[in-house]
Amino acid sequence: MPFTLIKGTFHVRNYSPDGDSIRFMPNNPMLIRELGGFKAKINAQGHVQLRIEAIDALETHYAPGSGAGILHQPLELAHAAQELLLDYVGITNVVWDKARNTVLSADDGKPGYIVARSVEKNGRPVAFVFTGEAEETDGQAIFLDEERLLKSYNYLALVKGLAYPTYYTGLFSDLRIVLSDAVREARQHQIGIYQLDVTTAGFVVDSLAVLTNDHPILPKLFRRITEYYVSTGTIVGFKEKLAEAKEPVLDLRNCNYTHFDTFVEQDGETIKLTRNPEELVFDEMPTQPTNLFARLLENDPAIPDTVRIVVN
Repeated sequence: MPFTLIKGTFHVRNYSPDGDSIRFMPNNPMLIRELGGFKAKINAQGHVQLRIEAIDALETHYAPGSGAGILHQPLELAHAAQELLLDYVGITNVVWDKARNTVLSADDGKPGYIVARSVEKNGRPVAFVFTGEAEETDGQAIFLDEERLLKSYNYLALVKGLAYPTYYTGLFSDLRIVLSDAVREARQHQIGIYQLDVTTAGFVVDSLAVLTNDHPILPKLFRRITEYYVSTGTIVGFKEKLAEAKEPVLDLRNCNYTHFDTFVEQDGETIKLTRNPEELVFDEMPTQPTNLFARLLENDPAIPDTVRIVVN
């Protein structure tokens, strides 16, 4: 299935961009509305928030609920990813608020384009991000090959070691292979997050500060752990609760379907992921709420017991 090439401009003023999300204004909004999946959320300024395909950068501002306020992962690396994205799309003279969460001013509106097929359940086009001008016409159907993929921000963030790979079922396997090669290169050279990453090595969660200040880990795991910790005040019992969410995952190593908790090993306060992130393909669970795990912690009876996973 081809992608749609959509031209437009990138925007950050009055927004909170991070290393894997930015606002985009399409030259032709109909091209966004005609993408598959869910309805895109285009605001009054004509901007839509992108979900940049296949990557998950460290959190700069995450609210896990239960009155915990805003949390983050190690900020030096989180901000490095943020700066990489802004630099890639050509946005300069960025002035942040005191908390460095919202951009007060910037020379934005820089031209670029996205390559997308669908919109996810939060109304964000799932996109490969490119800077500059494309030779193709706006709205043209294209096949995304390796040559173009290597020029994307998605690939750059992974090869620079400033984002974790986080794959979902809509990502074609030939593109995933190229992106995983970038991940292994960054890990081999111990750059970016891989200087300190403990996702698969294991880490002791005896406080939130361990995760917010000390150790970078896969952001998806960070979000689940912090949601549980702020709700219960402890990490004890985390794996058992995670199992209740039944988050479907394809294990690429063994080519079988299971759930996220299968790859989380817990011994007291010590946790680790037993697969490298690029070996897992997650399901978007379109029929489930975005904050599924947080709602499970509140014993929400409206959550269905089963989901179905489909892989391209």
